[in-house]
Amino acid sequence: MGIKLYGVAMSTATQRALACLYEKEADFEFVTVDMKSGEHKNELFLKKNPFGQVPAMEDGEITLFESRAISQFVAHTFMAQGTQFIFPQDKKKMSGIAPWMEVESTKFDPIASKLVYECMYKPMFGRGTPDEAVVAQLEEDLCKVLDVYEARLGECAYLSGDDFGLPDLHHLPTINCIMKIDSKKIIEARPNVSKWAATILARPSWTKVLAQN
Repeated sequence: MGIKLYGVAMSTATQRALACLYEKEADFEFVTVDMKSGEHKNELFLKKNPFGQVPAMEDGEITLFESRAISQFVAHTFMAQGTQFIFPQDKKKMSGIAPWMEVESTKFDPIASKLVYECMYKPMFGRGTPDEAVVAQLEEDLCKVLDVYEARLGECAYLSGDDFGLPDLHHLPTINCIMKIDSKKIIEARPNVSKWAATILARPSWTKVLAQN
C-alpha cells in the first residue's frame, strides 16, 4: 500500500515529517488535508490523528501521528537507506542524539513556536500586531537556550554530534521561520548557532520541503 503522509505543506509539523522522508529517500504519497473545510476534524481523519491535527501517516496497516514520532518511525523503517539517523550499536553516538531530541521538543520549540506565532502568524492571519513586550520576553527566554546551543556547537558541527541527525532535522521548520523575522538577530548574534542554522537550512531535503509550498 505504501506510505501516505497527510498534512498541509505550510504546517511546520508537517514539514518536519516531510524533511525526514526526503532525508531517508523514502517513496511516499503526500495527501493535502483541507483544513479550511474542517477535514482535519471529520470522523475519518480523527481515526488517523485523534487530536485533529496534522500530520498523520499511514504505512499499510500502521497509523501514526505527531511529527517527531513519525520521523523516528521513518528513521527506523528505512535504516538501511538515505541519511543515517539511528546507531543501535554505537552508544556514544546515541547518547549524543537522544538528549538533544528532548531539548528541541521541550526547551526550544515551546518558546520558538510562540515567537514565530507572535511575529509571523499573528499578523498573517489578521489577529493583530506583535506584542513587543511578549516578543522581548520570548527572545530573552530563547537566548538562554541558544547560549547552550552555542557552547554545544563549538564542540561539534551539529547538535547531534559530528553528523546531521534527527535533533537537527526537528529544528528545521521553526528555525526557517525565525530566520524570516526580526528575531533572526538572536541567531545571527551567535556564530556557531548561525553557521549551524545556515548549514541545516541548505540541505537538499529542506529545499524539497519548501518547494511544496
